[in-house]
Amino acid sequence: QWLRDQHCQTLYITPGSPWENPFIESFNGTLRGECLDRWVFADGAEAQHVIEEWRQQYNQYRPHSSLGYLPPAVFADQARPSLQLA
Repeated sequence: QWLRDQHCQTLYITPGSPWENPFIESFNGTLRGECLDRWVFADGAEAQHVIEEWRQQYNQYRPHSSLGYLPPAVFADQARPSLQLA
């Protein structure tokens, strides 16, 4: 529903064809290997908390080789064009 409200179109890959969406497949593998496979969650609330903590670490502090070994937050800050006031 949220996607429809945002006027986004959902595109599906062919089942059994992970090479059609390699970035998501890579992210899912990283999430599973670094977070989900290391925990046995007591309930949904605990899972949500642990995953959010992992997400913050992943985006704010963890270096990514594809970004020149910078965390995504640092890379995004550096990539933003400078604002020049007239």
